[in-house]
Order: sequence, then C-alpha cells, then structure tokens
Amino acid sequence: MIRKMFLASLLAAASLSLSAAPVSAEKLANKLFGAKDAPSQQAPMPIGSYARGCAAGLVELPETGPTWQAMRLSRGRNFGQPEMIAFLEDLSAQVSRINGWAGLYIGDISQPRGGPMISGHASHQIGLDADIWMLPPKRLNLSRADREKISSISVRSADQRKITTNWTAQHAAVLKAAASDPRVDRIFVTPPVKIELCRTAGRKDKDWLQKIRPYWGHDTHFHVRLKCPRGATACETQKPTVAELSNGGDGCDDSLTWWVTAALEPQPKKPKDPNAPKKRGPREYTMADLPKQCAAVLSSR
Repeated sequence: MIRKMFLASLLAAASLSLSAAPVSAEKLANKLFGAKDAPSQQAPMPIGSYARGCAAGLVELPETGPTWQAMRLSRGRNFGQPEMIAFLEDLSAQVSRINGWAGLYIGDISQPRGGPMISGHASHQIGLDADIWMLPPKRLNLSRADREKISSISVRSADQRKITTNWTAQHAAVLKAAASDPRVDRIFVTPPVKIELCRTAGRKDKDWLQKIRPYWGHDTHFHVRLKCPRGATACETQKPTVAELSNGGDGCDDSLTWWVTAALEPQPKKPKDPNAPKKRGPREYTMADLPKQCAAVLSSR
C-alpha cells in the first residue's frame, strides 16, 4: 500500500513538471527582450514588422551630441538601426539652424534588441521608429537626473480639436525637414497638427505632407518611422503606403476633419460576441508570435 502511494506521488509530481514546462516556454516576449541591456553582436537587421518583430545589431544613440540629447535614459530605449541613428544625428543638425531650436530632445527609439516593450509602445520593435519631443531645446547640457524630470509640451488642446499657442511656425519647419528626408516612410502627429500644416503649407508641398499622418496621442512628440533599409530582407514594409492612404494626394482632403469631429463623439457600444477570439496585444506576445529569427537575436552574445 505504501509503495503504491509512493509511486502515485511520483507520477503526480512528474505530471506537474510536464504541465509546467509549456508555461516556462511561453514566457512573455516583452519580459525577455526587456531584460537585455546590450545589443546583439550580429549584423544590423530589422526583423519582422514595426509592431511584431525584433532587431539585430542595433546601435546606441550617444546620450548627448552636438545637436541632441537622449531623454529618459533610465528606460534604456535609445537604440536603433544604424540608419535611424544617422537620421537623428542629421535631422538634429539641420534643426539646430532653425530659430529657437538648439537641436532635438529625442525620446524612445527601441530597446537594445528591439522586441515588444514592457510598457508604452505597440511599435518601436525593429529599431526604425523614434519619438522626437515637441519641446524646443534651449540647451543641450541637461544632466541624467534633469532628463528624468523634465517633460515635453503638448501642442494640442484638451478637447483634441485644435492646436494651442505652444505650436509655432518653427514646429512646422522641423516637421517639414523630417518628412522631406527620403529615408522617412511616415510621421505620426496629433490630428490638429496635420490640419494646421494643411492650412499653412504651400500647394507644392504634396510630397512631404503626404508622409504626415494623423493619429491619436502624439501631441507632446512626433513619431518618425523610417522605411526598411535597402538590403534588409527580414524587414516587413508597412502597408498600406502613405500614397495609398491619401489616394496619391497630400492627405489634406475632407476626410481629415473626421479626426476632430465625428471621431471624438460618443460611439454606441457594440454587443460583445462571447465566441469571438480574444485579441492579444504586443505585451501578451510570446516568442512564438515573433519571427523565428528573434530567438537567435535573444540568445546572441
């Protein structure tokens, strides 16, 4: 009897061990990538899509440069593809020649190896996204502690319908400089900013205005997304293109007003389908949800 009970307990323990294994194997990807504090020692490569991928061989944006400062350093998100780091350095130098801007305050780019983040962004996963503060830098010698305390400014009203007096012609010049760069795929801004740019830009500004896309939030920063670099075979190009989204125009048509009118009105609640599959966000992804190459990025030295 005692022998049978002993064998039963062994079998139960083995069963528990086997059932626990998949849980360990399914550890959340954002925990795994968030734990890495250095890039992989691999050739640079954006892998997957902007919101479902990872990044090999990223480069760290220096904390301070002649025309920029990386903000919120405690987050460890100042890593990007070489093309992104070069773009930020180039843009900041260009912006430093605009009256009132000493350069750029640069927010989140990506984690050292990209991937889903523990908090914040759904995208920024492959090293080709960067947030740039709307706050015009007056000086570029902020300490690490200063950069944790200082905040950007909002250029959008509380009701989300219009710009505020924080918005200036210099902001427009900064956005035009960014969007005019051929490396840029699109830039996300708060909808009132797109409306204001459409109101003030010239009639021949279709090419760069087309890249300015309205989206929720983005009132204290603008979000730059670069194209997949040439030869980046593991990088997924975003669809639809900005040309398709604007029907080949500049995106300044009547549909733009939807963002500050009907979209802000209370919407009737749709009944929930109890049989509908639950949608998972990036913070619920496991490694199985990411491209297979991401396992090698994670395990690389």
